[in-house]
Amino acid sequence: MKPDLFEAPDYYNIDDLLSEEHKLVRDAARQWVKRAVSPIIEDYAQKAEFPKEILSGLAEIGAFGPYIPESYGGAGLDQISYGLIMQEIERGDSGVRSTASVQSSLVMYPIYTYGNEEQRKKYLPKLASGEYIGCFGLTEPNHGSNPSGMETKYKDMGDHYLLNGAKLWISNAPFADIAVVWAKNEEGRIHGLIVERGMEGFSTPTTHNKWSLRASATGELIFDNVKVPKENILLSKTGLGAPLGCLDSARYGIAWGAIGAAMDCYDTALRYAKERIQFGKPIAATQLQQKKLAEMVTEITKAQLLALRLGQLKNEGKATTAQISMAKRNNVDMALKIAREARQVLGAMGITGEYSIMRHMMNLESVITYEGTHDIHLLITGADITGMPAFQ
Repeated sequence: MKPDLFEAPDYYNIDDLLSEEHKLVRDAARQWVKRAVSPIIEDYAQKAEFPKEILSGLAEIGAFGPYIPESYGGAGLDQISYGLIMQEIERGDSGVRSTASVQSSLVMYPIYTYGNEEQRKKYLPKLASGEYIGCFGLTEPNHGSNPSGMETKYKDMGDHYLLNGAKLWISNAPFADIAVVWAKNEEGRIHGLIVERGMEGFSTPTTHNKWSLRASATGELIFDNVKVPKENILLSKTGLGAPLGCLDSARYGIAWGAIGAAMDCYDTALRYAKERIQFGKPIAATQLQQKKLAEMVTEITKAQLLALRLGQLKNEGKATTAQISMAKRNNVDMALKIAREARQVLGAMGITGEYSIMRHMMNLESVITYEGTHDIHLLITGADITGMPAFQ
């Protein structure tokens, strides 16, 4: 097993803009990834399995609900700390970051923000500790970019709700203990429901044959006359704005996470270029390779500044959905382009599991699509700057 020699690029001394707490949180996550993720992740990606043994470690570094108050089991950190944790985890693997991101922003966030005190006390501490793992049910077989068209519905049966429908492409689904599911009531209004594993009629078949996010567990959520207790409904916010608010938080984490994947590809390519000798000198001494590497570190630096400013806005409660969309779209696109360029620096070695680049590249093909596709985020920016939405 090759040692993890990763060194993060910081071309603009961005560390000077971080607090000591930010750096402590990031460095703890970085060391954990080097120790617990890097040595095993290639094998798990090849096997197409999620390494469940790392769940307790994710909890220990505060990756589950880092911004949730300590009174509910969270770490009580700010939004920049959350972003830095996601950056470090995705430096290890996008699929591992997906698990943490879903747990934090798509499960804990809605329970904390839209739930009542009883729901918070019941679920959040167990989610923060990793005793419970959650998933988020919004996307359906017939409704991806248009979640308002969802067909999953529930009926009020007097002493419980009866839930029917299906969700697709759900991270964590195969082993999740609970699912925050979005469904329409009989009037067509969207609500969130907490569905627990073991409820009759609730199943979570695994999605197989993925070329991307292979070390992440993906599945479906099937609801066949599932009886959901009335105390499991999230009532503080309804309508499509409720799940979209969760996605804002998750997309923010992705904007940071993608930087981690890009950093890893860049660091790998830089290290390889310095060591690979061709025509009597390291390929790092050639103009074409220097062009690739210089452009990589430039784009990473721009993405770092974009994410940091967005984090400051998030801390102030000023970040808009459109600003988050811009960062998610730009930074994932940046990371995918860097992965492709870095693979070329390594030549044929770049496609092997001896290096992380091809795994990052395949993972990012999913990240650029999930939680708002590359094109939809562009249209969100377009609608924001023109005032004329190009979609309903």
